[in-house]
Amino acid sequence: MSNEPVSLGRALASFDALWSPRIVTRVNDYDVRIAKVEGEHIWHVHDDTDEFFLVIEGELHISLREPDGERTVLLPQGAVFTVPRGTEHKPYAPSGAAILVFEPTGTLTVGDRHDEIPDHVDATTGHTLHT
Repeated sequence: MSNEPVSLGRALASFDALWSPRIVTRVNDYDVRIAKVEGEHIWHVHDDTDEFFLVIEGELHISLREPDGERTVLLPQGAVFTVPRGTEHKPYAPSGAAILVFEPTGTLTVGDRHDEIPDHVDATTGHTLHT
């Protein structure tokens, strides 16, 4: 990790892969990851950790399966949302988006339990950012 400021715009411009987050920094035992997203991710669950989302550009939808049923939250640019641990969820961005995700280092992008992973989703704990 760099000991210098990171420009999120420059960092996002340094890669094209979708649903393949880059680690921009770490805070204690947490990764701060950025990703370009478009289309659908997969239904998945993080059993032991919440997942924080910040929409940098575009618009992100997150479908949630909760005890009272299924709902979708809409996150416009600048919005934040935390998916509680143990909540099955599926992010998607019909028109594309750039997001920042905050979660414990080593957390898989596809959670602890998930649907079959399609080719367009990178099952990773995050990649090193090369700017």
